Amino acid sequence: MSCWPRLVLATLTLFIVGAASLHAQGPPYQTDDPVPVDYRHYEFYIFGGADGTPVEMDSTGPAFEFNWGALPRLQIHAILPWGSIHPSNKPVYAPAGIGPSAFGLTDMELGVKVALIKESSRFPQIGTFPMFELPTGSYDRGLGVGKVYYKIPLWLQKNEGKWLFDGGAGYEVVPQTDYKSFVYTGWLVKREINKRLELGAEMFAHGSEGVAAPQTQSSTLLDVGGYYHFKNHPGEQFLFCYGHSIAGQTENYAYAGMYWTWGKGDSAPDAANLWLNRPRTANGF
Repeated sequence: MSCWPRLVLATLTLFIVGAASLHAQGPPYQTDDPVPVDYRHYEFYIFGGADGTPVEMDSTGPAFEFNWGALPRLQIHAILPWGSIHPSNKPVYAPAGIGPSAFGLTDMELGVKVALIKESSRFPQIGTFPMFELPTGSYDRGLGVGKVYYKIPLWLQKNEGKWLFDGGAGYEVVPQTDYKSFVYTGWLVKREINKRLELGAEMFAHGSEGVAAPQTQSSTLLDVGGYYHFKNHPGEQFLFCYGHSIAGQTENYAYAGMYWTWGKGDSAPDAANLWLNRPRTANGF
């Protein structure tokens, strides 16, 4: 085994033991990567998911994600999500988790992924993926934060044969009453099982997000998921992931969706087939 698998496994062990207060994102995992979509290529997802604690369960779906390789080493990103909130309404958690359930449009996400340093045989790729959330969801109904908030991460990626390693950390700035700004981190190990299946596991941790969020305390989760590549359809995949907390506040995470990719010289996918998600592989430039 090379030094990279040993390094990542050691880091994951430290997070299991330490349970640091930390947060992030990247279909189907919560850990993201530093690799933009190829120049003049596109990704489209239709997906749904859930993330909740005993305080409140929030779901997402239907949600639509679009990524565009607008420039070499630069990706434009957007998510238009619908979702629901389901407060527990248990007095023990008050003032958190109190109120009616609701469904509707939630906060829209925009972002730009930039590759800063390209991967080499000895050095990982490094990039950033700043995002900001627009207050398109109803704040009064609990479907949105009510103000623009930001995510500022730094991600690394290294490939070793059929193994892929992603990791990094970021800071989420939430300037709203009853919400908190917090640190987050994620570390992912993924392996190609065969030409049609990839499986991975991640450690993801985040700090307290405030009494207005389900995640009122810090939590560390272990998530397992993967990608299924459809036969005779190389640009079409099914993505899935499920995770549960192993330290801190009890939390569950789930994601499922469909993903399509196409680009210059390829035919755009049939619009009737467009369904969720996007895979995380070393696309190159």
